[in-house]
Order: sequence, then C-alpha cells, then structure tokens
Amino acid sequence: MKVAIGCDHGGINLKPVLIDYLNKNGFEYVDFGCFDTVSTDYNEYALAVANAVAKGDCDKGILFCGTGIGMSIVANKVRGIRCGHCHDVFSAKMTRLHNDANVMALGERVVGPGLMIEIVDAFLNTEFSGDIRHARRVSKIVALEEKNFK
Repeated sequence: MKVAIGCDHGGINLKPVLIDYLNKNGFEYVDFGCFDTVSTDYNEYALAVANAVAKGDCDKGILFCGTGIGMSIVANKVRGIRCGHCHDVFSAKMTRLHNDANVMALGERVVGPGLMIEIVDAFLNTEFSGDIRHARRVSKIVALEEKNFK
C-alpha cells in the first residue's frame, strides 16, 4: 500500500513519527510536505494528498494540521475523496469500515504521537465492510459527487 502524507506547520511534529511507523510496517509513502515549521497554508498540502489518492497514485492519504479540520475540509472538495476527521481509534476504524474513507485528517494539537499511531494503524489496517447498507450509502456519496462535480 502506498500512502500519501501531508501536513502544514501545525502538524509537522507528528510527521516524523508517522514516517517511522510507515517504514517499520512496510508501507510505501509519498511526502507532499511541508518540511519545516514556517507558517504555511494547509490548503496546498491537503490538495496534493487528495489529488494523489483520487488519481490512484496513492492508495490512502493521511493529513496533519493543528486540528485536522482545515485539511479535512479541503480534501473533501476533491472528487473521489472521502476524508474522515479522526481523533480516536474507533472513529478511524469506522470511517474505513462504514464509509470507505480513503483519506484521514488528524490534529497535532489534539492527539499525541502514541495515540496518533493507534489511530493511523486502525485507519490503514481496516477494510471497508462492503455490506449492502454501507455500500449503498457510499454509492449515494459517489452519485452526489457525479451530480455536483461535473
């Protein structure tokens, strides 16, 4: 699995912990930045990660900013992206299991490195259930995108 990762200055401290986890667990990754603590706009990183996932260059995406909110809003503007804003393991698991989310956003100011690893692990290692009711709901999301993103 190839994972697109991105952060702004508000999420920069969690990125090395994530990279270490990805390396130790055999995940490939593409790092879309940022690469330092200079104040920057989260939009460009969220868009780069979301586009990489939407185009199929990466299988999943993980975004960090101060809260995860801005990143998730931007990522969800990209056709084909279902970005879950997660700060606990249960939400990360359910966003995959029920919503087939392909991107997740977290906030560095909300979770620490230990919890972040547990959340990421749940997100990356939970498969979409694919049962009829959840597949129907996801197909309605896709249909809404088709209607609104012509």
